Amino acid sequence: MFIEPHIRGERRGWIEVVCGSMFSGKTEELIRRLKRARIAHLKVEIFKPSIDVRYDETQVVSHDANSIQSTPVDNSQTILLLAQDVDVVGIDEAQFFDNEILHVCETLAVKGVRVIVAGLDMDFAGKPFGPMPGLLAIADYITKLHAICVRCGNIATMSYRKTKQNSQVLLGEKETYEPRCRTCYHEGENEY
Repeated sequence: MFIEPHIRGERRGWIEVVCGSMFSGKTEELIRRLKRARIAHLKVEIFKPSIDVRYDETQVVSHDANSIQSTPVDNSQTILLLAQDVDVVGIDEAQFFDNEILHVCETLAVKGVRVIVAGLDMDFAGKPFGPMPGLLAIADYITKLHAICVRCGNIATMSYRKTKQNSQVLLGEKETYEPRCRTCYHEGENEY
């Protein structure tokens, strides 16, 4: 539970990062936190990278089909321009943003905004993904979620790509990726 601290009557901001592999529930958790903020009558703005059009061009949509209206943006600086007079900012798929997203989140938090960021911490190759390591370093709160390995049923921390395409960014769903535990991930390295 996150309780907004007050010092001398001033509102204080912070950064929350929700990370994990594909199919771990990151977007579901982001949507849940943002909807709760709205229930508390806080002014909420949600952003996602404009390249993410898998489910919808403007909505943030979870794999379980829960959704919340968002504003697609081409770069992180746009978030600062659009997030005026808000209490909470939600950012989905943060791994697709430029490294300036760290400055954007820090600037918002210093202004007293609660910033909730969701994204993949590792890419399909098991390497840190985009600005996520930096976001994890500056976060006040971190939640790492896990999926279930489709091969053995253990906790999955890896996003296994089921194609031979090697570009870091490849938008896809269950036809392209599956969650795997570390062992099953490495056992499958030569499958595709």
